[in-house]
Amino acid sequence: MSDLSRIVKAYDVRGTVPDQLNETVARAIGAAFVRTLRENGDKADRVVVAHDMRESSPGLATAFAQGANAAGATVEFAGLASTDMLYYAAGARDLPGAMFTASHNPAEYNGIKLCRAGAAPVGQDTGLRQIQEYAQALIDSGEAETLSGPERIERHDLLPDYAAHLRTLVDLTQIRPLTVVVDAGNGMGGHTVPAVLGDAVLPPLPLQIVPLYFELDGSFPNHEANPLNPANIVDLQRAVREHGADIGLAFDGDADRCFVVDERGEPVSPSAITAMVAVRELKKYPGATIIHNLITSKAVPEIIREHGGNPVRSRVGHSFIKSEMARTNAVFGGEHSAHYYFRDFWFADTGMLAAMHVLAALGEQSRPLSQLVSEFERYVSSGEINSRVADQQAKLDEVKRAYAGAELDELDGLTVRFDDGAWLNLRASNTEPLLRLNVEAPTAERMAALRDEVLAIVRS
Repeated sequence: MSDLSRIVKAYDVRGTVPDQLNETVARAIGAAFVRTLRENGDKADRVVVAHDMRESSPGLATAFAQGANAAGATVEFAGLASTDMLYYAAGARDLPGAMFTASHNPAEYNGIKLCRAGAAPVGQDTGLRQIQEYAQALIDSGEAETLSGPERIERHDLLPDYAAHLRTLVDLTQIRPLTVVVDAGNGMGGHTVPAVLGDAVLPPLPLQIVPLYFELDGSFPNHEANPLNPANIVDLQRAVREHGADIGLAFDGDADRCFVVDERGEPVSPSAITAMVAVRELKKYPGATIIHNLITSKAVPEIIREHGGNPVRSRVGHSFIKSEMARTNAVFGGEHSAHYYFRDFWFADTGMLAAMHVLAALGEQSRPLSQLVSEFERYVSSGEINSRVADQQAKLDEVKRAYAGAELDELDGLTVRFDDGAWLNLRASNTEPLLRLNVEAPTAERMAALRDEVLAIVRS
């Protein structure tokens, strides 16, 4: 019998198939989702459902749709989609939605990302805990095996409208010609990039797309679809150099994140992308609020203020960012993990729209990308470093004692700031016995010394 506490995370469902997540579980969650929406006064008569290219995704999505039907909802079944395409449907059609994907996780995983109408997030404090309880009851009673109701499933192709909508948000028709290498990692970018950046659906743009791994394949035969792991962008870096390209883009499995490399094949930090896009949005919306999570570079709030914006710091995680964006009516938000959120996109995250902003920024001027982004990179970062520990809180407390004389805050884990501009954040993983460390400093030497000092405490 499935124990949903093992797969229901802080803001989505994620587990291995079929032992943790299977069609019975999906059917139960579909019914529980509709019931929870209805009880909380949300729209629940229609739900949009989509899925990625994993082998298990169509069956799980269909089972979810059956559960939603049993609870009285009609399902608009979109089939293959990126996660941001699902958010587009939830926003444009003002419907709650479910996306079946495990994002960048290995092939044996799958998951569900849920949202309310208008692409509003669903997390532990906004319905996910209630959904878990109702679904677990259906599974425990055996009712989930036989959930049925009149089938009300309508098929919809979201791709043309999604592509057309994104092109209204960023004009790429007037930029200089660019050669762009795109690594889709056999994920959903292979489905969406030809439609949005190519000519598969709409008139061509001044972009020469060099495709890498556009074949949809949930077994990920070339590399994991996680561009934050340096090993997974080696092919992209090589191809950028070989083709003399202006830029390289890498999407994760469900294409809601986008990672960038410059014309030399060097990675561009998501913090620099956050600052760059923030400046573009502030030109359009002067004085606006921009959200950044607490692990983005110190340069991000500095640059936002320099351009007349209002930076607001948030906890890590899309449900926190989206809630903070809605609360402050922020125009844009960025995370260190290459998630980018836009008010013009219902406060949801979309790797494709972020990529379009970067292409526009690059193509509207003549400098290479490495020079363009240099003005947004001011400090040296460690990147995220994971340490497996037996007692997360004990180690956090030990680090807190070690830096008791510095400026401390505990918005998300432990952040320590120093007078010389260096800072560190140490926080516990929501899903594994890990502590995640990020360090930034004005110089590489200071960053390395602080990093090693903290790791010596954590790993002792």
